[in-house]
Amino acid sequence: MGTLGILLSLVLLMYLAYRGISVLLLAPLLALFAVLMSGEAAMLLPTYTQVFMKAMGGYVIQFFPLFLLGALFGKMMDDSGSARAIAHAIVAKVGSQRAILAIVLACGILTYGGVSLFVVAFAVYPIGAALFREAGIPKRLIPAAIALGSFTFTMTALPGTPAIQNAIPSPFFGTDAFAAPGLGLIGGLIMFGLGTWWLSAQAKKLMARGEGYGHHSGEPDSEPADAPRPGFWIALLPILVVIGLNFLMAKQVLPNLDTSYLAKPEFGGLQDARSLIGIWAIIVALSVSILLLVVLHWTRWANLMKTVNEGSFGSMLPILNTATEVGYGTVIASLAGFVVIRDLVLGIAPGNPLISEAVAVNVLAGITGSASGGMSIALKTLGAEYLAMATAAGISPELLHRIATMASGCMDSLPHNGAVISLLAICRLTHRESYGFIAMNTVVFPLVALVVVITLGTLFGSF
Repeated sequence: MGTLGILLSLVLLMYLAYRGISVLLLAPLLALFAVLMSGEAAMLLPTYTQVFMKAMGGYVIQFFPLFLLGALFGKMMDDSGSARAIAHAIVAKVGSQRAILAIVLACGILTYGGVSLFVVAFAVYPIGAALFREAGIPKRLIPAAIALGSFTFTMTALPGTPAIQNAIPSPFFGTDAFAAPGLGLIGGLIMFGLGTWWLSAQAKKLMARGEGYGHHSGEPDSEPADAPRPGFWIALLPILVVIGLNFLMAKQVLPNLDTSYLAKPEFGGLQDARSLIGIWAIIVALSVSILLLVVLHWTRWANLMKTVNEGSFGSMLPILNTATEVGYGTVIASLAGFVVIRDLVLGIAPGNPLISEAVAVNVLAGITGSASGGMSIALKTLGAEYLAMATAAGISPELLHRIATMASGCMDSLPHNGAVISLLAICRLTHRESYGFIAMNTVVFPLVALVVVITLGTLFGSF
């Protein structure tokens, strides 16, 4: 009954989240439902306050700076006109005749530099709509192009990306955002190459059938020709600083600091800083880039305080949603019935922890509809086992990091995923119209890339 309760709880979480009920309510209620099904009714309140809330709070303590700084950086890139300037410059360079490639590249550069995918979608969609309309490409391909550039290769594969998904494995494996860079690049190129090729082929196929852009109500207003925007290189500079400073801090500066003070009780009694360096590096990179944005666009801020406040407030819901899912996963992992599920997952390819890890992260990301939430649950529950298995098999922790990150970006974007729902709403399209194209780019091709990276990592190790 305990295992059945867990499975039923997971199914309800996925279904009800898809129906639009907030996980802030669903996660604790369904976690306690699983406790009740396990025959531990007397443990409901202690489980809620001592297990669920502790895990939720611990996640917020660990990752809130990244969510806060990331949301603030993205909002400032948007309000300063930098996001639009980069998108326009790429479109002008690539050419409107290659509208799909232009949109994918624009989204990729922005998200790789740390701009929130929601900000990117809002900034790039009007440009994409104008380009697709001019070229006669069906509008229902726009969400897939934005999704390909925003939450595939730049979110999970490219080394150094400041996305939260690339930071989560660091405390578990003592790695940083540049883990397994060669494999990450290969995986990223596979997603990018397959995605752009397939979308272009679909566009030609649909247009050959006579389908054009179509007539749609509520189209975005075109940006005024005289709308103020910074120059391309000024707009791009903060993104370059994020990437460069992140690398410098993670590889050169922070590892060479004396961190013996971490052994003191007030700092957690840590023996070294390896589990913290990856997060510290991103915090420094984003903080410096935010200050740079303020200075570079000092005369462009219509209301800097409003921008800062809105960016800060914009971080609240994403981190609370993810943290509640982590709390949910911690409760599930504490139940006796979870042993059956854990042993089943660990039993998958027992000689290769990379496959087992990929399956566990994929399944949990798919169930929760969240890459960061699913990966956090998987690593919090099984991360120590995977690290021990990898150490015994001579597998680098950096390879574990990259596989976990890439696996989180496959099954996460099922129809109930919040980013998918938001993207379709921004583009004013439905799941029926566009989700099939999104799924190929955010589920199928990332799975192909993941299989290739696992195979190469198994044969040649981390590189």
